[in-house]
Amino acid sequence: MSIKFSILITTKNRLTDLKITLARLASLLNREDVECLLYDDASSDGTVNFIALHYPHIKIFKNKTSLGLIHNRNVLLKKCLGNYAISLDDDAHFLSQNVLENIVDYFELHPRCGVIACRIFWGKEAPFSMHTNEVAKRVKGFVGCGHVWNLQAWRTIPDYPEWFVFYGEEEFASYHLFKKEWEVHYVPQLLVQHRVEVKARKKDADYAQRQRRSFRSGWYLYLLFFPLKTIPKKMVYTLWVQIKTKVLKGDLRASKGLVLALFDVILHLPRLFGESNRFTVNEYQEYSKLEETKIYWQPENEK
Repeated sequence: MSIKFSILITTKNRLTDLKITLARLASLLNREDVECLLYDDASSDGTVNFIALHYPHIKIFKNKTSLGLIHNRNVLLKKCLGNYAISLDDDAHFLSQNVLENIVDYFELHPRCGVIACRIFWGKEAPFSMHTNEVAKRVKGFVGCGHVWNLQAWRTIPDYPEWFVFYGEEEFASYHLFKKEWEVHYVPQLLVQHRVEVKARKKDADYAQRQRRSFRSGWYLYLLFFPLKTIPKKMVYTLWVQIKTKVLKGDLRASKGLVLALFDVILHLPRLFGESNRFTVNEYQEYSKLEETKIYWQPENEK
């Protein structure tokens, strides 16, 4: 049987989480029409040996030195053999049933859909209810921890921008897809649990670095894609929001990330203008009408 689905996972020194993910994907990994590709970004926790011993059918790639999440995702998307590429973080797994069947059915019914954005629950414990009244719809973008590529669409746009390092690559792809007349659809039938407590991230050692990369990726995207006349207002507004919600409230690590992000933007200005692929005014207006990216989901009676 030919490969129809490729499950793509990147990891670095998170073997404990990865073990859980692979165990919960077992029913998918054992199918003949499914391949799994895993990219180990220079782990030192024995990930490669564990995979070779317990999952010999998984195709594993390893960096001797870290090259970053975005580089690794680009490689996996080029190496996979399926028609559809399911991208999951190493701490994410499906909760819904009939995942593959729902993927095929949806793409066949919506031939201009380039990416399916899954419904994502963020939390260490599974939600008390998986029911939702949400319906599938077209949206602006998708989240890295749980989405599915129609690889025909992926091959029509540039690779993810590795120089972003972390954050922003999904929006970059979404803008290019829009310009190529592909669509991103939120499909709530596909429910993913991302086993992360978002509020706890403020305590992580890399919090300031995450803030820096998050801030700058948003500004990078404005400068790469938005009509020139819209950029100053967008830049000033988002800067003021960060000052009001982070700097003035005494979040010193976020403040440091904000300052460094501004330097990053200045440093990359020649590249940002040289590689720009701007929306026309009409394209920008049409894109702006789309529903926002669905990032977080909670059971209805918790909202």
